[in-house]
Amino acid sequence: MRLIPRLLFILSVLNIGCQSKSNQEVIVNYTNPEIEYWGRIDSTDEGTNLYWSGTSIEMNFEGESIHALLQDETGDNYYNIIIDNNEPVLLRPDTTQQYYQLASQLPEGAHSVRIFKRTEWDRGKTVFAGFKIEGNASVLPKPAPKERKIEFYGNSITAGYAVEDTSGSDRPDSTFTNNYLSYSAITARHFDAEYQVICKSGIGITISWFPLIMPEIYDRLDPNDSTSQWNFSRFTPDVVVINLMQNDSWLVNLPERPEFKSNFGDTAPSDEYIIDAYQQFVADIRGHYPEADIICALGNMDATQEGSKWPGYVSKAVANLNDQHIYIHFFPFKETPGHPSIAEQEAMASSLIQFIDENINW
Repeated sequence: MRLIPRLLFILSVLNIGCQSKSNQEVIVNYTNPEIEYWGRIDSTDEGTNLYWSGTSIEMNFEGESIHALLQDETGDNYYNIIIDNNEPVLLRPDTTQQYYQLASQLPEGAHSVRIFKRTEWDRGKTVFAGFKIEGNASVLPKPAPKERKIEFYGNSITAGYAVEDTSGSDRPDSTFTNNYLSYSAITARHFDAEYQVICKSGIGITISWFPLIMPEIYDRLDPNDSTSQWNFSRFTPDVVVINLMQNDSWLVNLPERPEFKSNFGDTAPSDEYIIDAYQQFVADIRGHYPEADIICALGNMDATQEGSKWPGYVSKAVANLNDQHIYIHFFPFKETPGHPSIAEQEAMASSLIQFIDENINW
């Protein structure tokens, strides 16, 4: 289903230092153990920091209304708000810490709330400080952990860049990026799997459209901080999907780019260099997750069009690794300009879901 989210208006701005006033209101601190976090997050004295696409916050509760206490670094991040698994609505937090009403006039009984980060880390972080529930309010136990876990490493395709730009212009405004509608998030929801994604539009294995490459940031907690290291023991996926090298396929042919000169000098990288770089990245992922099934994917943009050398690079690297639990899956070239549309993301998800069903027992 195509969702056209609508912007949530700020319905109330409340005193951020307030405490519970009666049994009709509950303040839920961000440290409450019944709050479920997905993604690479960290907490400070002020709240929980949200950086990466697909990061989410979930809680079960009873009450007539619920608010979230948020502060965004830039005011350019967007979140899907999902109440009781209904259609998402859109929230854009401001740079001033305040409460945002996420739902009101809820019927009696149990409810769930999910806050899902649509946008990429280059839009800045968001700090979540807790919830406020009103009207016969209480926090309910969080559900049992998901039986499956899946992690993705990717570029703009995985990020869902411009997926909602129906003009076909690939506009960079963060309004149009929605990781929730990417093939990666759709696949995770299909398998009811806990979801984590490390992605950035324009990134590659050997070269990106900016100075950083994926091997330099894949192990960061805060993607903007080179000293911020992620503890891989905090999330152990059953399946890892790597979909990279679309940007490499363009940039290795652009010697005038400063990133080309910085990474390669005056000479384009050889086939062996590219294969080795990809192989080393996959080996690094294997080192962190010795038991995971790893899918080395590519596509659905022109890196997989007929005559492309890039599927061969992936195949050679995987063959060199000689690991029975590392697989190859190529998404067919979509044969349309620009980034994948909603329908094309859904087609990618269907393709990946079928591949997992046929090859992986998890």
